[in-house]
Amino acid sequence: MTSSGALLRKLAAAAIACCAAALAAPLAAQEYPAKPVRIIIGFPPGGATDLVSRMMAPKYNALLKQPFIVDNRPGANGVIGSDLAAKAAPDGYAIHLATIGSLVLSPATGKVPYDPIRDFAPISQAVALQNIFIVHPTLPARSMKDLIALARAKPGALNFASSGPASPGHLAGELFKTMAKVDLVHVPYKGGGPAMIDLVAGHVEIFVAVISTAVPQVKAGKARALAVTGSRRAAALPDVPTVAEAALKGYEATNWYGYVAPAATPRAIVERLHKATVAVLEMPDVKQGLLDQGIEAAPSSPERFAAYIQSETGKWTKVIKAAGIKVD
Repeated sequence: MTSSGALLRKLAAAAIACCAAALAAPLAAQEYPAKPVRIIIGFPPGGATDLVSRMMAPKYNALLKQPFIVDNRPGANGVIGSDLAAKAAPDGYAIHLATIGSLVLSPATGKVPYDPIRDFAPISQAVALQNIFIVHPTLPARSMKDLIALARAKPGALNFASSGPASPGHLAGELFKTMAKVDLVHVPYKGGGPAMIDLVAGHVEIFVAVISTAVPQVKAGKARALAVTGSRRAAALPDVPTVAEAALKGYEATNWYGYVAPAATPRAIVERLHKATVAVLEMPDVKQGLLDQGIEAAPSSPERFAAYIQSETGKWTKVIKAAGIKVD
């Protein structure tokens, strides 16, 4: 009887523990957030991820009644920031505005210290945006056809900047090189901000930039816009044609960012963050503020965002392998 009584006590204790664990997650979600939340981004101030994060952070603050703090961790085309986010405590107090570069392109071109599918819990896609070919105003190219002619006349003499190796700008530039049959030298930077500084200073001739990084400099006359990389013109620069319109039929390369959390983050917290993210992206001032920079709000469910990441991985892995692009 004594052993039976001990067994019953153990079973009862286990049942209580299970019930407590089941109740803990909803309770944590109700209390979440109880302290400041970090938004980790993998690029320095001045780039598009920084712009999107800082536009959204105060709106999160207002909705969830806690500070959302942008934490810039630049390097390796966003991989450093993504790795930090993957290894953060799965409690909702570190979320990550990830990019197609760190979730899809870098894993397809070399080793990364995380699994982009297994190590993250998707919250929502945030935005869709285009890249844009811009040049220093002194470069004698006023159209993509001019740029192609100039590059063919001087093989290997022109440089093109991107925000990092295997970044969307890098791949957009490589696709251009292949389709236009030109030789340009790729110069990778640790983000769009530093690359733009060097373009404006004349240290590089061409920059395949995220459009939000380029708009202020184009409007100020410090850079000349030649073409956007998407399938249609950008609302922020409606007079600038697409690459396909301007010179290379069939050319298209797009870009996106989305919020993720560490993989073991409780589902209830992911849902709370998802609802807040959608609410922020649907605010008229946020939508218009993004559009003014050439960025489109593009919220989605966690499931749809997970499926999109997987579909993009399949698509771009084929392109990268065909082009033989590798990053050490």
